[in-house]
Amino acid sequence: MQFIDLNVQQKRIRGKIENNVKKVLDHGRYVLGPEVKELEERLADYVGTKYSIGVASGTDALLMILMSYGVGPGDAVFTTPFTFIATAEVIQLLGGTPVFVDIDADTFNINSEKLEDKIIETQSTDLTPKGIIPVDLFGQPADYDEIKHIAQKYDLFVLEDGAQSFGASYKSKKACSLADVSCTSFFPAKPLGAYGDAGMIFTDNIDIYKKLVSVRTHGQGSNKYENVRIGVNGRIDTMQAAILLAKFEIFDEEINLRQGVAKRYSEKLKDFVNVPYVKDFNVSAWAQYSVLHPERDKLLKKLKEKEIPSAIYYSKPLHLQEAFSNLGYKKGDFPVSEHVSETIFSLPFYPYLKLEDQEKIVEAIIKD
Repeated sequence: MQFIDLNVQQKRIRGKIENNVKKVLDHGRYVLGPEVKELEERLADYVGTKYSIGVASGTDALLMILMSYGVGPGDAVFTTPFTFIATAEVIQLLGGTPVFVDIDADTFNINSEKLEDKIIETQSTDLTPKGIIPVDLFGQPADYDEIKHIAQKYDLFVLEDGAQSFGASYKSKKACSLADVSCTSFFPAKPLGAYGDAGMIFTDNIDIYKKLVSVRTHGQGSNKYENVRIGVNGRIDTMQAAILLAKFEIFDEEINLRQGVAKRYSEKLKDFVNVPYVKDFNVSAWAQYSVLHPERDKLLKKLKEKEIPSAIYYSKPLHLQEAFSNLGYKKGDFPVSEHVSETIFSLPFYPYLKLEDQEKIVEAIIKD
């Protein structure tokens, strides 16, 4: 049994993938070839934004967006400490300061009620509040109506980190269309995954879009050797775009399959562990299926004995990571994030998880 089995999907669409790859080999436009434009147009249409920009990774997407907003020394960007390091490291890479806000105990997303207090607190320091990066953790969108209301009040941009939520929705709107600028990751294990690193940025803002097109190619201006700003080499590979186009054809079906797998887990495990809570107005993309239990190690041992893989996302919140020791946070600063990190673990999850395998996983947890 695998934690995420990508082979089942590949067998299903191998012919289409090989055909798309062959087209790229035939035309030879390996950088920003026609498949990139096609993917950008199809995914922008899918989420409901005017523009999209294919990039080299989800991390590059975050970095490039912050570059387009001019984030730098003295700027505070508010985000959650309970996420993958990419969300916060890009802020610090540009000289900005990540300011952490604790998470909601039910959804594990940034707590919008605590967000405004943290902004007000930061205003009395030598930092200038600049933006907010909510994270759609494990596939469930954050509460964007509340977050955007606060952002407008304090004149902050909102960047949706939808690395895990492509395919999800919030109040009938697709994830990756919920903020001023949004982005996602196509890391292989994501709901829509490439066969390598890749990502996408989405926006309705023409000025930001134009900046990002420039930033993506070394700050390029009107031609290849005119550079109007500092940029990066952040382009998505044509080959990855071709593979994603093949996978996107069955994506909606797979999102529906994910709902079924998650529902079965929750129905069978709800009396034994704290199962994921999804708000009524949300549809999760189920990038992970994560549960909480005070005796996590005991359950992980039972799974290991049955040769069932598991994972912990995330065992140490960002405010306690050595990489952010310069920020001066300490244990106890974000109690909800810390409690969740000490009790959470994730179970095998993918659209094609066999019913008998799922039964075996459930049985390993609930049986003494």
